[in-house]
Amino acid sequence: MDRTPPAFRYLINRTSVSIKTYQYLILILTFLAYTSYHATRKTTSIVKTVLDPATNNVGMWFHSNIYPRATTGGGWAPFDGPEGTSLLGILDLSFLAVYSIGMYFAGHLGDRLDLRIFLTIGMIGTSIFTSLFGVGYWLNIHAFGYFLVVQMLAGLFQSTGWPSVVAVVGNWHGKRKRGLIMGIWNAHTSIGNISGSLIASLMLNYGWGWSFVVPSLLMAFVGLVLFVLLPPGPESVGLNGDEIRNGVREPLLGVEGEGNRKKREAVGFWAAWQIPGVTAFAFGLFFSKLVAYTFLYWLPFYISHTKIGGEYLSNWKAGMLSTLFDVGGILGGILAGQLSDSLDARAFTSVLFTFLSMGALFIYRYFGSSSLLINASLMIVTGMFVNGPYALITTAVSADLGTHESLRGDSRALATVTAIIDGTGSAGAAIGPLLTGYISSKSWDAVFGMLMVSAFFAGLLLAKLACAEIMSNEQLHFCFRGRNSSRETANGVSHPVSGV
Repeated sequence: MDRTPPAFRYLINRTSVSIKTYQYLILILTFLAYTSYHATRKTTSIVKTVLDPATNNVGMWFHSNIYPRATTGGGWAPFDGPEGTSLLGILDLSFLAVYSIGMYFAGHLGDRLDLRIFLTIGMIGTSIFTSLFGVGYWLNIHAFGYFLVVQMLAGLFQSTGWPSVVAVVGNWHGKRKRGLIMGIWNAHTSIGNISGSLIASLMLNYGWGWSFVVPSLLMAFVGLVLFVLLPPGPESVGLNGDEIRNGVREPLLGVEGEGNRKKREAVGFWAAWQIPGVTAFAFGLFFSKLVAYTFLYWLPFYISHTKIGGEYLSNWKAGMLSTLFDVGGILGGILAGQLSDSLDARAFTSVLFTFLSMGALFIYRYFGSSSLLINASLMIVTGMFVNGPYALITTAVSADLGTHESLRGDSRALATVTAIIDGTGSAGAAIGPLLTGYISSKSWDAVFGMLMVSAFFAGLLLAKLACAEIMSNEQLHFCFRGRNSSRETANGVSHPVSGV
């Protein structure tokens, strides 16, 4: 089967394109692709403040009848009733549960199918079902079952995105400065959240249906561009292993002489779990993503129902302010990537950021309401420490583990490993908003306490790998044990090596 993209088959002479140009093209196309995935995912958190215009006393899903409802009117049945907040919570949980389960299957399929076609189907499917949620506005649909089914199908198609884009980037890019490059590239998550928030907030003025439809149309357009232009691997444009080795200093997926040219069987699901480090990082991401996605889904709601500087912000202003969390996320991803490259210590960097995020969460909760400026500043800092390890684990760490030496050069494990790590993390992403709704029936202080405990467990799960990195890394060993230990290392004393 010819997997050459139509643009390179009919319009562009592929032999005249350098490998470096292909690399830049891959980074740009996959960046736009996952930006659109997150833009469509973000809309629900913006629109829920319109569907369920509750007072600041209501932030729970299971006990919303305890406190009085808002008296400002508006809303959209069935979400404007006594159980409205509960129903919105069920939508979030259903979306993320299907997304998490679908991720495992998506990774398995991604290692076996044409990633260009697989990504296109995922993006078009996501745009269709996200749009259908918004279509309920014009068709005056008030059946909860309709919105539930549409959200679940949108979550299923959303699960195709992450393992596919990481695998495509992995097929083209070398190991040098992987953390920094992927930290910058991973800004698509925050850019998508920001653009989704901006578009959805602006479209609220014309009816909440447009908040779903406009990002979906943009995603469909990007999906078609990928179908025409995206070469999922060097083979799809006629390049072989030798050309990759000569043009890309050190292929991300590695080579093993002639053995690399042979077609291998894709790594099995359970075999991928047994790669050293996969389990620890997968469950570390479970707790890390729990924190990140609680902010993703509930931050605009929390801001609009919390007094900042003595007054409540409008839904539009709350949506705009919440984008600063993702600005911090961009900085955190880049900083974590650069630091992990400099120290050659992915686990240590993840643990460092995770423990720092505990302090940032505490300070944001108790001092963020002082003024708008303080809230904005603390939100950026919190976003940096919360999203830093999340970005690092889902990109550079997944690439490290997908190319682990135990695979003996097998180049078809990256999508599966990525799906395992992010799929497990997405289970935490589903549970976080669920717990937030339940715990907030008591207080938002309890919610932030839950987030800090989750951050602690994320760091604890990675502590063993981080300690191994400290013992095997001369820079870190010097910092923690002093000059004598550093001299011992230089004299040949062996230390444990991290599983990554």
